[in-house]
Amino acid sequence: MRLLLDESVPRRLRRYLPAHKVRTVVEMGWGGVKNGNLLALAAHDFDAFITVDKNLPYQQNLQTLPVAVVLLNAVSNELSILLQLLPQLEEALARLQPGSYVQVVNRATSSDKLT
Repeated sequence: MRLLLDESVPRRLRRYLPAHKVRTVVEMGWGGVKNGNLLALAAHDFDAFITVDKNLPYQQNLQTLPVAVVLLNAVSNELSILLQLLPQLEEALARLQPGSYVQVVNRATSSDKLT
């Protein structure tokens, strides 16, 4: 799967997703691009956009894009915290559909949501 990591996601997370083709927003030359335009750009080259921006679902109509959006819902964007979500992230990616929105959370505190 072709994944795009948002600027707010540590780029080192890609090392833990070896089964996927992972790029970052900065690598694509899209640093500083606002979310609406960024998602439109991502829709052309990626299957999923991974972010920790909890405001994104409230700022964008995610259902209108062909790219799926995955929100890593964690207390911070530190790599050590996000790595705790890897099993749930992989499960979510396995069942991801184009245009879907998935919120991945730590199962110890809640469950992931697929819409």
